[in-house]
Amino acid sequence: MSLFPSVEACLSQAELIVDLGALVDNWRKLAARIAPAACAAVVKADAYGVGADEASRALLGAGCRVFFVAHPSEGARLRAVLGADAVIYVLNGLIEGEGRLAAYAAHALRPVLGSLSDVRLWSASGLAGQHGAALHVDTGMNRLGLHRDEALALAPQARALGLDLVMSHFVSSEAPDDPINARQIADFEAVRAAFAGLAASMANSAGLFLPQRPFHDLARPGYALYGGNPTPGAPNPMRAVVTLRAPIIQTREIGVGESVGYNATWRAKRPSRLAAIGIGYADGLPRALMGTDAHSGGEALVGGVRCPFVGRVSMDLTVIDVTDAPAPVRPGDLVELLGAAITVDDVAARAGTIGYEILTSLGRRYARTYRN
Repeated sequence: MSLFPSVEACLSQAELIVDLGALVDNWRKLAARIAPAACAAVVKADAYGVGADEASRALLGAGCRVFFVAHPSEGARLRAVLGADAVIYVLNGLIEGEGRLAAYAAHALRPVLGSLSDVRLWSASGLAGQHGAALHVDTGMNRLGLHRDEALALAPQARALGLDLVMSHFVSSEAPDDPINARQIADFEAVRAAFAGLAASMANSAGLFLPQRPFHDLARPGYALYGGNPTPGAPNPMRAVVTLRAPIIQTREIGVGESVGYNATWRAKRPSRLAAIGIGYADGLPRALMGTDAHSGGEALVGGVRCPFVGRVSMDLTVIDVTDAPAPVRPGDLVELLGAAITVDDVAARAGTIGYEILTSLGRRYARTYRN
């Protein structure tokens, strides 16, 4: 257990280490799996919380040329980072307004048209002949996207709209046996045939591991790039990208029956040694990771031993029971809350959520260190 190596980290209550080498390795592994199809990268939500500027630069350097974001503001920032070499699609469709549409031209962004309204706005903007665009076809999500019949009716207008990509999105690709996967693939194949000559894209991270191999021309992994498991229930084929560690602020000894934290939800059943760290739910550590008398919550790696959270996770502080950690445990020692041993999926399962939420909630108060 060692102290933080940098001044910035010393000023913070926790350090978030992002392994860009692992990120690039994950992308290369997925790209090799689907070749000769191309592999894009979804970098929305600040690259799932790890830092879009740094992540996208690393991916561009590795050979990734197509990126997906959710909002035009994300696309504009990405263009400034990546320059003219990248293709950037904006997933969430168009919002009416001359200035909004002009932003696509100003930053060379390609909209993903997800409704007939989007199609009309794009067609009337005068930009269709100057910039590419994607057409999103809904095959079962019922969120964004044109209905299949609406999309098929637009096929003759593909060239006039400047379309270069037709895409859809899986509902349950993380569940290979779900019959909706096969139905969605069949529906999308019918649309793809009508838009002959356009690139096609359907597979997200988990979709890349479906037995049907629905790779088409372009895949859009996101979660797997950042170390999330695209094959729930099976070993994770991806490398961990994020490590979160924090120094112990204070330790104390308590006796049997003494409580910890707000509302005394946890009481010691043995003489216990506790360690407090300076991060909490304001930093993206879910309150649901609290440890109570009736509920096992989160864990931290202390001296190589998993030690449980005890009491409620509060805004800026969390308490860990380090009784079983190798002695001695002192203020300044580092504990690991997220990494190769305690994965993002482990944390999510204990919090009753998904790893996507854990990653995208990573706090801005962390000192961020980018490696490789």
